[in-house]
Amino acid sequence: MAPRAAYDARVTGKPSAVDEVLGSAPDLQADSAQPAHARIVTWLTSVIGDGALVPGDKLPREEELAAALGVSRMTLRQALATLEGAGTILRKPGRLGGTFVAEPKIVCDLTGLAGFTEQMRRANVRAGARVVSAVTRPAGRATERALGLARGALVHEVVRVRSANREPLAIELACFPAGLFPDLLDHRLTGSLYTLLGKKYDCAPHTATEVLEPVIASDTEARLLGVEAGSPLMLIERIAFTASGVAVEHARDVFRADRTRITLRTGLGPTARVEMAADGEVASSG
Repeated sequence: MAPRAAYDARVTGKPSAVDEVLGSAPDLQADSAQPAHARIVTWLTSVIGDGALVPGDKLPREEELAAALGVSRMTLRQALATLEGAGTILRKPGRLGGTFVAEPKIVCDLTGLAGFTEQMRRANVRAGARVVSAVTRPAGRATERALGLARGALVHEVVRVRSANREPLAIELACFPAGLFPDLLDHRLTGSLYTLLGKKYDCAPHTATEVLEPVIASDTEARLLGVEAGSPLMLIERIAFTASGVAVEHARDVFRADRTRITLRTGLGPTARVEMAADGEVASSG
């Protein structure tokens, strides 16, 4: 009997999408340059990407799936660990747990200094915002340095939970010089703050310095994002400048690592290409 036929649908009581997908499993006994666990990863990634399995679908138990594929549980676990690390599947412990197809991660595209609202538009999901706090206070030392402020200068600090299709995705903590934006907190703060800075104050952010760093969720962050304390997050610390070089924002945003992928498109500008050509590093296109 071929491995793909080994899984008995009677285990689940009725045929399911998983049963049908198992019929497309590769013959892992056949010769291949790829190891069995890599072929399992390729196969499951493909069927999930094609929509044959959808978020929330539960895979068979490890011993059943390994038997259906004709591999050892160790080989299967190696494949599942790779898929879990990529965010393709989610493994939950407990009596009601198991291995499930995960929701696809939302791509947050930072190209072009896109704010969260624009990032979600690019990902074709609806952005939301809940204001946690909005206060005017003396700037901390890090914010003073970032924004070039004098000691004791005031900033407006806005903390928001940003959501995608109503699911908490990120926490934004942004500070703006109160001297430049005296009545900022009087405005609606649930929309795009970058749009507000541009339209109301003619100080739209134009460029930014951003630093990405993996961190773990504090108790407060975990509560706001609906995750467990200690869960992985991606911190993006940003200093944004106007076209004339005035620093207008110092922000620390944390994104859920289990639900987002951060992308950034880069390229060589005209000046860099000229400099590299002069050094003989860019081939002639003639």
